Amino acid sequence: MSRIFVHGLGAVSPAGWGVAALRDVLEKNVPLPVQPVARPGWEKPLRVRTVPPPVSRPAFFAHPRLRRASAIAQYAVAAALEALGENVSRVQNGTVRLGIIVGVMAGSVNYSRRFYEEVLQEPATASPLIFPETVFNAPASHLAAYLGSDAVGYTLVGDDGTFLQGLALAAQWLADDKVDVCLVIGAEETDWIAADVMNLFRRDAVHGAGAGAVLLGKNPGGALAELSAVTDSFLFTQNQTRVEAARQMRGQLPPGAPDELLCTGAQPIPFTVAAENLAWENWPGARLAPPVILGEAFVASAAWQCVAAGDAVRQNKFAGANVSVVGVNQQAIGARFARPVF
Repeated sequence: MSRIFVHGLGAVSPAGWGVAALRDVLEKNVPLPVQPVARPGWEKPLRVRTVPPPVSRPAFFAHPRLRRASAIAQYAVAAALEALGENVSRVQNGTVRLGIIVGVMAGSVNYSRRFYEEVLQEPATASPLIFPETVFNAPASHLAAYLGSDAVGYTLVGDDGTFLQGLALAAQWLADDKVDVCLVIGAEETDWIAADVMNLFRRDAVHGAGAGAVLLGKNPGGALAELSAVTDSFLFTQNQTRVEAARQMRGQLPPGAPDELLCTGAQPIPFTVAAENLAWENWPGARLAPPVILGEAFVASAAWQCVAAGDAVRQNKFAGANVSVVGVNQQAIGARFARPVF
């Protein structure tokens, strides 16, 4: 991989709006409180960790494309704008070609559930205004429209590891000179349907929501960190177990040192924890598991891991940081963030 540098980070999470809020909660390393969400037909509510309202209403909420947008689109745009920083005006005036890659798993589940509820209740009056928010590509489309960006943009749908695949794809676009900089975003939202699915298969996990964004570029000037590696995707198959896939992923990353950080996704879920713990059982440095603190938010969780890793390197807390993602149902994949060396 050509040398690729991190030029911006953004986050929205149950910790709040912004990387600073994410950092503060992760440093405390105490799981956030859970909130109940009603499930129709059940007396006992499900558990989630929701994103709190922003301290002040973001200006972009008033944009025509975002006035009725779903929560996932709002989270994605907020994280993206934080990561872009001063580059927002350059993208909007056309002097910077911005690539956009958004990764999702559940996607716009809230509006999808609302739309199909209306269809089932009375098809003739189901609101067509809701339907555009049901598609997976809605967050990326809204972001591109807000920024006026007409460069290449993709939405990737998959498990947690999709965010790291997005990092690798962004690196390829930069190497091929398709874009000047590239935003990689992972976003999800809460709804009782997603929380119920998690309750069925991962009863000890708490569903979360939010977004994380990493801005990548080729220019080392002013870089916060370097994305020095993204591993291959090691798939879960009949011939390759999660443990084997996780170990192969680790084999493509540096072994670690006492002054380095490991960002994992280990939730209290037996099959995921076992594979990840076995792969990293002799890690010599510090460990951090953002999804345990913030909630399991699928692709957004992996994005928080990468934001936390890049932020830790930016603040010189660690010489480097490995990110390990053992996904829900597809792959084990990892990444490496390091201090820029010129």
